Amino acid sequence: MAQTTATQHTADRRHHLRRDVGLIGLLFASVGSIIGSGWLFGAMNAAMTAGPAAIISWAVGMVMILLIALTYSELGTAFPVSGGVVRFPHITFGSFASFLSGWILWIACATVAPIEVEGALQYATKYASFTTEHCVSACSSSAPETVHTLTALGYISAVILMAFFVAINYVGVAWFARVNTVVVWWKLAIITLVVVAFVVTQFHGSNFSSQQFMPFGVRGVATAIATSGIVFSFLGFRQGIELAGETSNPRKYVPIAVIGSVVITGIIYIALQVAFIGALDPKDFAQGWGKLSFTNDFGPLAAISSALGLAWLAGLLYADAIISPADTGLIYTTVTARVSYATARNGNAPVALARNSTRGVPVISLVLAFLVGLVVFLPFPSWQQLVGFITSATVLSFAPGAAVVAALRRTRPDLRAPFRCPGGDVIPLLAFISSDLIVVWSTWTVNWKLFVTVLIGIVMLVVFHLYRRDTPPLELRSGGWVAVWLAGLALLSYLAGDLDDAAKVGFWTSVIVTTVFSIVIFYVAVALRLGRETTDQHMEAITAEAAAEDDALGTAH
Repeated sequence: MAQTTATQHTADRRHHLRRDVGLIGLLFASVGSIIGSGWLFGAMNAAMTAGPAAIISWAVGMVMILLIALTYSELGTAFPVSGGVVRFPHITFGSFASFLSGWILWIACATVAPIEVEGALQYATKYASFTTEHCVSACSSSAPETVHTLTALGYISAVILMAFFVAINYVGVAWFARVNTVVVWWKLAIITLVVVAFVVTQFHGSNFSSQQFMPFGVRGVATAIATSGIVFSFLGFRQGIELAGETSNPRKYVPIAVIGSVVITGIIYIALQVAFIGALDPKDFAQGWGKLSFTNDFGPLAAISSALGLAWLAGLLYADAIISPADTGLIYTTVTARVSYATARNGNAPVALARNSTRGVPVISLVLAFLVGLVVFLPFPSWQQLVGFITSATVLSFAPGAAVVAALRRTRPDLRAPFRCPGGDVIPLLAFISSDLIVVWSTWTVNWKLFVTVLIGIVMLVVFHLYRRDTPPLELRSGGWVAVWLAGLALLSYLAGDLDDAAKVGFWTSVIVTTVFSIVIFYVAVALRLGRETTDQHMEAITAEAAAEDDALGTAH
């Protein structure tokens, strides 16, 4: 299997992904993906869910994501190939485990690009009728729930934007990196400007205590992490992993890009949350943080800027509300194609998805991402309602990577990755627990849709294997734990309920049970790992691909 893979990649040398991304390009791919549309409303949503204690939510969310990022830094430097999040579980747990991880991740990634475009067009409605607002419940109440769906003009504009993303990616990853680096500098400048302007113009220290610092308790802090856009705003860290196969020095650049992007943006987000709360007029939350609201605005940060007399800043924010989501959509178009590319390399999807053009671009995977985007643009639930789904799905796809680190250290103790998480199993185990907690905190209202999607993926996998006789074995003995793990998480999420509903179990009971469950599943997975011989075969196939891409590097430059 390894020899066949190596031969295949050597023969197609001119059609490999090109290694054109340097350190800054890799770091900014992660930072640019992290800073999307989430920061434009995340501070307000978090404040409504957790009050001033949202500051804690951002800090805890950053640490949880950093734990996950550390495990992927070790894997990404050991196996610098594109689509690594999908490829890594294949090494130690086999085809079934890697498919489910890849399927969940692909659904999450494929949803982000079109939703970011829809978010950009929603804010752009200030200038033209790209979206229309309508009620989805209780339209006669004082605070009806509304969503924005695309108009005919909005749909046409969305299709053009998605086509533009595909075109940029088709030109090649080097052009993508150049475009993205410029936009990321803009994003960082705007966020820094907002923080400084808010603090200097108006800062009410009493806002942090007048309505209690933690009005909704610890459960509010935890729920905000998963549902207010906090974890969602950090998820772009993995772009440094997904593009590892396209950078000239992955063993050095990947850890810097992954860890650096989380720390940089975490500090910025916490500062923004502090500035947001301090800049509020006390009357805006006089009836409690849960009823925090503004009038006549398309975005909370722009509304505060206008209220403070900073019309110039409000104008910049309206512009950034288009630029930031659009840039993130560009990045996720890239990554969605790499995920399907990796799934095909694992043998769990049609081989056509892994074919690259002469420019080193997986064209069919790009086209598939584009077509899925057109479906998502139909009048489905709004961007806000999908944030929790994307968060839960993406984090769920990350969790197996932590178990891969622990399993691989036992199967191949002689393997020395350029970057290694310190402390033995501590960081991988904490990363696995963190992933499970975030999923449970995402609430059952969100998660039942996710687990239905997982079932659909399993059906698709079975059909694909029945139709294609030459597919690799599913390796259920080593990967079957994934099904038990997902079923257990579904039950735990159901028992934990939602923030506004009476949970079937208490918050701390849910945390303790989820933690214990995670520990058990983690070590069961490690115990059921593939043997050394099979692991070596999978590992050699992946490293052969990386070596072939290294050979092609000379012609790329």
